[in-house]
Amino acid sequence: MEFMLADWLGKPLWMWSGFLAIVFALLAFDLGLLNRGDREIGIAQSLRLSAFYIGFACLYGAVVWWAFETGNLKTTDGTHAGVTYFTGFFIEKALSIDNVFVISLIFTFFAIPRRYQYRALVWGIIAVIILRGLMIGIGAALVQEYDWILFIFGAFLVATGIKMLVVPEAEPDMSKNKLIVFFKKRMRVTDSLHGERFFVRQPDAAGRTLIYATPLFLALVVINIADLIFAVDSVPAIFAITTDPFIVFTANIMAILGLRALYFALAAMVHRFEYLKTALALVLVFIGGKIFWNQIFGKVDPAISLGVTLALILGGVVFSLWKTRGQAHAAPHAD
Repeated sequence: MEFMLADWLGKPLWMWSGFLAIVFALLAFDLGLLNRGDREIGIAQSLRLSAFYIGFACLYGAVVWWAFETGNLKTTDGTHAGVTYFTGFFIEKALSIDNVFVISLIFTFFAIPRRYQYRALVWGIIAVIILRGLMIGIGAALVQEYDWILFIFGAFLVATGIKMLVVPEAEPDMSKNKLIVFFKKRMRVTDSLHGERFFVRQPDAAGRTLIYATPLFLALVVINIADLIFAVDSVPAIFAITTDPFIVFTANIMAILGLRALYFALAAMVHRFEYLKTALALVLVFIGGKIFWNQIFGKVDPAISLGVTLALILGGVVFSLWKTRGQAHAAPHAD
């Protein structure tokens, strides 16, 4: 028991292990019970699962708010835990919507049917949790040792936001993607799918039985690397809100868990969120600018950050839906 009370990154080990236990219990429930077999996930079920995950994330945030306010727990940087958790959660959730379009393109390129997509996405979460944990741990160590690195985070967020505002985004050509070309040259990949299997044994040209990866596994690898690339934006954005590793990690992972459920609904209407990217760009500029303000003039009230973030994101969603009303659905997914 004394071991579980040991401090790790500013929080008792039992808090970290408890959160991870919740995450893996949700994954086991999702993958093992809700989505047993290779049936297709419809939009209605996607929305129900999304509502469950968002509700659970908000409930967890309420517990965090209560525990840090009434208990003897404190954030490592003195910020309001509840407010910073929800700010980080909404920022990560909104930034992840961009990821939906890329995931959809990857599944389409590899011709992955919808009935296999959800299981691949859920397995991908495990890798994302590990990769995000490593990134957040490294980021926390850097911020603690060199607080000036926050200026670099701030400049990066402002530059990224401005780039999103002024540089038009072209649809990527997956057939020329260097990452896909790299893996195809260095991995034995089957020409067709083998159900929901990631690896199969089959003979090569010389008659030797070898292990081959399937297109489903290659799609999973590319999706997780894309997640890592997107994390380059989202992790500094949350560190700009709070430098407490526990709040950063929990908000990040809770947002990612629900995105997989929401994917099938968003993929069918991602074209309706045309102006959300502008709102996200403004959020990044605001958060990046807030870092400089905090370091020079003093901390901005976390409630202001949450209010501005929510106003921009909700404004982008509502304006997008209003401007694109009446448009036909055009989901770029594989059937």
